Amino acid sequence: MSEQAQSYASYPSLKGRSVFVSGGGSGIGESLVRHFCAQGSRVAFVDLAEEASRQLVAAIAGEGHAAPLFIPCDLRDVDALQAAVEQAKDRNGPIQVLCNNAGNDDRHQTEDVSVAYWDDRMAVNLRHQFFAAQAVRPQMKALGGGSIINFGSITWMVGDPDCPAYVTAKAAVYGMTRALAREFGPERIRVNCMVPGWVMTERQMRLWLTPAGERQIEERQCLPDRLQPSDIARMALFLGADDSRMCTSQQFIVDGGWV
Repeated sequence: MSEQAQSYASYPSLKGRSVFVSGGGSGIGESLVRHFCAQGSRVAFVDLAEEASRQLVAAIAGEGHAAPLFIPCDLRDVDALQAAVEQAKDRNGPIQVLCNNAGNDDRHQTEDVSVAYWDDRMAVNLRHQFFAAQAVRPQMKALGGGSIINFGSITWMVGDPDCPAYVTAKAAVYGMTRALAREFGPERIRVNCMVPGWVMTERQMRLWLTPAGERQIEERQCLPDRLQPSDIARMALFLGADDSRMCTSQQFIVDGGWV
């Protein structure tokens, strides 16, 4: 059945809810922004890609939804990230849902990794998630709870061999999720880890979806359909909504059944 022919859930608790998305200008992040806006949430997002992000804001407004707030930000700059969180609070109210989505899975081999590159991969794929969670915690505590959705990857679960620094960072995201869920839990702040499989973003298709890649998907996915950014976004909606109020410290794998 095509996605257009299917009906998907609407979450009343997301209407008017303040949502912050990192890396929201393209790929999975763009789908997160679109889906939360469609639910009536007040959305703010950060990204480095200013042109694409501004086009997204205009497109969402053109669809009749409230325009999200775009804040240009390099997430390697923790001070800038924290300032963006405060700006989002001032515009949309205290943040109730944080989607720690931003990351970069550039390919590399162990022998080519320098100390500087390693540190940069940790900053791009792991560090900002911690400091974003740290920044939103007081807001969520004051509200009586909230939902933090960290983004991992199945790469560390299957042991992908062509991006060891990225794989390491994504494995650490799950450990961080477990630690924060335990620490933040008494404040009714839920912390979960979203684990996407091979999602057909424009970047993935342009860089790595070769005929060999297509064969790999056919061989390793249980389901025949290609995983789309919207498949990830719909799970994030559930985790952001009150429907998942007792879900925390977990991994939610959306990979089509990758084996």
